[in-house]
Amino acid sequence: MSVNLQKGQKVNLSKENVGLSRVIVGLGWDEAEVKKSFFAPKPQPIDCDASAILLVNGVLANNADVVYYGALRHSSGSVVHQGDNLTGAGEGDDEQIIVDLNSVPAQYDRIVFVVNIYKAYDRNQNFGMIKNAFIRLVDARNGKEMCRYDLSENYDGMTAMVFGEIYRRDGEWKFNAIGQPTRDASLTETVKRYV
Repeated sequence: MSVNLQKGQKVNLSKENVGLSRVIVGLGWDEAEVKKSFFAPKPQPIDCDASAILLVNGVLANNADVVYYGALRHSSGSVVHQGDNLTGAGEGDDEQIIVDLNSVPAQYDRIVFVVNIYKAYDRNQNFGMIKNAFIRLVDARNGKEMCRYDLSENYDGMTAMVFGEIYRRDGEWKFNAIGQPTRDASLTETVKRYV
């Protein structure tokens, strides 16, 4: 049974799912309907990009520890991005990142999942134009959703979002629903938060 999380809530993945080894991190969103004036140019689709940032003691040790649409696989093979969705159209997960928990090298204590709007400032786009945003964790063994966090606040003017993190503590893997919006113009700016 899936657990619906609130902002800041944590769940122990290892305890609730004995033998858990691979997790599918699904991120999704939809564009909210925008009122269009007759003379306004046709709006561009909002391109949200999911990324995973692997941290050592809570800090980014190397830029190669960022998995995103331009670098789909971590060098350890433990974190793999399934590819870029340019529009967020359709049901279900818009982007997925697979984490092989057993293969994550011991020095990494957390993996942070963020979403940035591509060229947000150039296109005058923000998370106030997004609805139904969520992050969910699925057990790759059986496809069952373990937990889900639906973002429900008003994020008008925000261009990036720290959705959540998987972290290791005392040999167990846990998930923290963060839901922290930022005004970062790019993934590069978001990554600097962890340096």
